[in-house]
Amino acid sequence: MQPQIQPLDGILILDLSRVLAGPLATQNLADLGAEVIKIEKPGEGDETRRWGPPFARDASGTDGDATYFFCCNRGKRSVTVDFTRPEGAEIIRRLAARADVLVENHKFGSLERYGLDYASLRTLNPRLIYCSITGFGQSGPYADRPGYDALIQAMGGLMSVTGEPDGSPGGGPQKVGVAVVDLMAGSHATSAILAALLARVKTGNGMHIDTSLLDVQVAMLANQATAWLIGHSLPQRLGNSHPSIVPYQPFACADGQVMIAVGNDGQFAALCRAADCPELASDPRFRLNAGRVVHRQALLAALGPALLGKPCAEWVMLGRKHGFPCGPINTIDRVFADPQVKARELVSDLQSPRYGTVKTVANPMRFDGRPAVSQLPPPELGSSTGEVLREHGYSHPEITAMRARGVI
Repeated sequence: MQPQIQPLDGILILDLSRVLAGPLATQNLADLGAEVIKIEKPGEGDETRRWGPPFARDASGTDGDATYFFCCNRGKRSVTVDFTRPEGAEIIRRLAARADVLVENHKFGSLERYGLDYASLRTLNPRLIYCSITGFGQSGPYADRPGYDALIQAMGGLMSVTGEPDGSPGGGPQKVGVAVVDLMAGSHATSAILAALLARVKTGNGMHIDTSLLDVQVAMLANQATAWLIGHSLPQRLGNSHPSIVPYQPFACADGQVMIAVGNDGQFAALCRAADCPELASDPRFRLNAGRVVHRQALLAALGPALLGKPCAEWVMLGRKHGFPCGPINTIDRVFADPQVKARELVSDLQSPRYGTVKTVANPMRFDGRPAVSQLPPPELGSSTGEVLREHGYSHPEITAMRARGVI
């Protein structure tokens, strides 16, 4: 059997990013086979190493890095460099001269003072693809402002359409339970980098990629954006309901709640049959989705009581039998116990010198049936500094001297 070739074998990524969006992008690239060198500040490292509890524990029970760090840093080698010092900046330049891609999420314009901006590094390596991930982008009146996920969820409109309506229990704007803007920005950055690598095959030249959290958030508004831009309808918070599809929300059942996500009129009729209320599917108000949206409250008042008599598991079974989407509202522990999640091998076990077996969520990309997941665990701070510097021409005495001066 031919050995499996990873799509990005032979591609070198220099990762100057931290927190989530940038590290997620570079983890994606590592999972695809790229070599990723993660640059971190000596003695401190990525902020997320300290974003806990919870923390990972070694065999002795001692707390180590925060578990947050483990979600987006597998497949990398950690090199500690203080690039605010001339010697450290020179190390980055030497690495960048041989890199295919550099990813950074520093404040707009801050790397220019160290000669590590795109214009400076392009003179050393015209083939370099340089990806900047910032809160507000490389242009515009907000370019120099810092941006974090929750701030962008607020400014970009996501919180205005997330949460219960005003006047309802718990009403008010809500952020999403995970940092979705960072995650989507990292995914967009991954796509842009892959496109730039393909373009470089044709042109021989690199390019500067400008990824903004705000840009990504505005693009993420999707149907809510077009409701306003085209339909001139200002979206409102509807809790767990959908603005354009009914019924598409949780329903109370005998032992808790079940999620029903009806996407078309046929599925609605199937739900009504399963709930022993087929007359609702023939009611002129409810027969078509547009009518169900207009008469939302009347439908829910009629349908809700019909769902109360059966437990969640029975509704899930009926959904499969009759052909309408229905599922439990799982806690995280139940997610990873789900047989479909297990069958898809969405947990990857990696071996760490310090922590032993480390469980991470596998990359959802698959190639010829195989998951794209690096086998390198998230790195210990600075664990590859000497090794990487030797690979790039530094001698042992030079490395020892720089370490003594706090450069690395």
